[in-house]
Amino acid sequence: MKRALTAALASLAVLLTPHTAGATSQTSQASQGRAGDLGAALDRLVPELLARDRIPGAAVVVVENGRMVFGRGYGLAETTSNRPVDLTTPFLTGSLAKIFTAEAALRLVRKGRLDLRADVNRYLTSFKIEDTWPGRPVTLENLLTYTAGFDDDIVGLASDGPAKPPSLAESLRARTPPRVRPPGTLVAYDNYALALTGHLVEIASGEPYARNVAEQVFAAHRMTGSTAALPHPAAIGARLARGYRPDGEGYVEQRGQYSPWTPSGTGPAVTPADMANYMIDQLGDDPVARMMRERHFTVDDRMPGMGYVLEERPRGGRRLLYKDGDVPGYHNAMALMPDQGFGVYVVLNGDGVSGVGAWDAQWLTGRIVDLRFPDPADRTATPAPLTTDVSRYAGSYRSARTSHTALTKVSALFATPVVTAGSDGTLTTTGLSPDPGRPLQHWIQTAPGLFAERGGPARVSFPRDGVLVSSMLPSETYERIPGYESLAMPLFVTGALALSLTALVLPLTAAVRRLRGARRPQGARPPLPARLAVLTAWACAALVAVFLAGFGLLTADPNVLMADIPLYSPRLAVLPVLGTLALVLAVPMVPAAALAWRARWWRPPARIAYTLLTLSTVAFFAVALDFRLLLL
Repeated sequence: MKRALTAALASLAVLLTPHTAGATSQTSQASQGRAGDLGAALDRLVPELLARDRIPGAAVVVVENGRMVFGRGYGLAETTSNRPVDLTTPFLTGSLAKIFTAEAALRLVRKGRLDLRADVNRYLTSFKIEDTWPGRPVTLENLLTYTAGFDDDIVGLASDGPAKPPSLAESLRARTPPRVRPPGTLVAYDNYALALTGHLVEIASGEPYARNVAEQVFAAHRMTGSTAALPHPAAIGARLARGYRPDGEGYVEQRGQYSPWTPSGTGPAVTPADMANYMIDQLGDDPVARMMRERHFTVDDRMPGMGYVLEERPRGGRRLLYKDGDVPGYHNAMALMPDQGFGVYVVLNGDGVSGVGAWDAQWLTGRIVDLRFPDPADRTATPAPLTTDVSRYAGSYRSARTSHTALTKVSALFATPVVTAGSDGTLTTTGLSPDPGRPLQHWIQTAPGLFAERGGPARVSFPRDGVLVSSMLPSETYERIPGYESLAMPLFVTGALALSLTALVLPLTAAVRRLRGARRPQGARPPLPARLAVLTAWACAALVAVFLAGFGLLTADPNVLMADIPLYSPRLAVLPVLGTLALVLAVPMVPAAALAWRARWWRPPARIAYTLLTLSTVAFFAVALDFRLLLL
């Protein structure tokens, strides 16, 4: 025990010590004042964050005026060997890799090999995008601004190892999603769009995506320790930071996610030192960098919008461009302030307690910006409100990214921001903020359909009926849920409770009867169809109870759920099977309920109970079918 305690204390000491080997701490002497203050603050903030949220390691780099003014690794890249994080440690990028895909495509636009506003079908050879809206084709510009209108389906897309996957073209053809809205209408974060962009890069350049990015993007920015190739080169694979999630008193390794869709972020790896070089160049005057930074789409001109992949997220009254990336075990965030020549990159190799790692990366990035550029405005001041009726904006909303066809549609049952209208012309929202510590926000109307956060910097707008835009997440748009769909949750819960109680009550009732030695009067035994109806109902209820228990366990840990959906793990895959088997058993309950009354199988209270159970079962499975929880 003493030996284990000594090892634990040694690991904790390593975790809380900032590592500065070689390029790990490269603070420019010309800016030691500001950078020194920033470094001192980060040397306090980052170890506190890692210890509090149980994340093994992190790296932070800051660039300003064409050079890296701060760079440091903290904690562990690998917990078993106590290998420290430094600036040459590769991390999986997640969706941060979309910036490299966008740049590769725009370089080909500059060479005249791709056209931003041409139908992508002009270039595609092995498959075509369906002409769902004649005269409104999907263009490269739509792909780069998340406005192509594709459905979102990542279920079963990835594996947890970097083995060589199928070709990008083959995967895109096999998994082409339906188009669910006309292009150029709403912003909805879109992995398929950027994977398709990567394939256009392959077609226009005549070489594989990973090779093109290595030659045209990484080489251009002196990113010598980064790769988009799968499997990773041996040297990068050996130094890759391991990703983790908390488990008991220790950690479980998360192996990331790998798929053919590397242009969207499943597989690429970069080092913090390379990201410093990238940000320095991205803040410069290169024509491609300027194209990426310009605004190209917004649902509401009064609100932040989209560059090419980069999101506008104003902070402290200054323009800020943002991109992040998350896969199990790895969380990245990058912020660029072109007018100030300032950039920040933060990466963590842990999911944190309750999946807080993704928010931690965002929070730390914003905190660094605030430390360097304090907000001169008084955000606690209350703007003059418009006290008009705002009831038209009330309701439950869901992200336009929500799938129409995949299992992940079920998120609309639970993750729905709610807008409540006040009689004084104010709004209250629940579940809109990405900050898990701020579920509730209050808003004051400052112009028709435009609201400022009370005591905060955020804004929301309603550019048209039933559409909500938030400055906190410009890569998403929210759509109001129709009234009839708002009944889905209560119907689902009612059916779930009725079936779960049935699964418990029927066996208990039978057990009590046996204990009492109760016997039915001669001739009072229900006929065989009636007994089968009860048995079928109980079997259906038991399967639903197991289904709900499994669903609850799966969603209880966001870290596990984040890994299971793209991997379509066995524990996730078995749930639709259980639900579908329960549906098969539920079908006979409908005619049985009618026959129970016609043939008077039981006393009236029992018939009423069976009928109510049947109605609850129908409601439950209607919702389960609509939200893609079954195999049908």
